[in-house]
Amino acid sequence: MNISDRPPVPGSEAALDYGHGEFRVVRPGAFVRCAVTGVPIRLEELRYWSVDWQEAYASPEAVQLRLRRGARP
Repeated sequence: MNISDRPPVPGSEAALDYGHGEFRVVRPGAFVRCAVTGVPIRLEELRYWSVDWQEAYASPEAVQLRLRRGARP
């Protein structure tokens, strides 16, 4: 199973404050969405985010895509 084959994530979308090495839950939920792909990411699987842009990413490849695009839209 790869990242695009994940089953839907039940529950509501969380709101997080992304810090250096950790995040804080602002609004409880089961997942956040990748800022690049829109894929839901379970909070327990969240590994990549931007402190500056306050965005979550589903994979290192998604991070690279965001960096290539430059500034946040």
